[in-house]
Amino acid sequence: QVQLVESGGGLVQAGGSLQLSCAASGIIFSINVMAWYRQAPGKQREMVATITPGGNTNYADSVQGRFTISRANAKSTVYLQMNSLKPEDTGVYYCAAHWTGPDYRYWGQGTQVTVSS
Repeated sequence: QVQLVESGGGLVQAGGSLQLSCAASGIIFSINVMAWYRQAPGKQREMVATITPGGNTNYADSVQGRFTISRANAKSTVYLQMNSLKPEDTGVYYCAAHWTGPDYRYWGQGTQVTVSS
């Protein structure tokens, strides 16, 4: 059974930082593309960042230069370091694994991030 468990969300003031973690089990973590998505109230889910098994990363334009995705294969964990947070970064952040095209097969339950102005 595949499980993706996010943690690290919370309430932070604009300009602050948070680090999200996603612990994976039930998959061969090291060979999977991992991703972070988010969904703001009333909006569609959007990709935030992805990381390949080899460490290549991709970011949404809105977070480029502020967020960093990384992975620790030995811990089966992917991270999202979020700096210079803005109120528009508010939303539920989801971890995703195993890209099958056109979507990821496995999703976490999400963690809430709220950025106050």
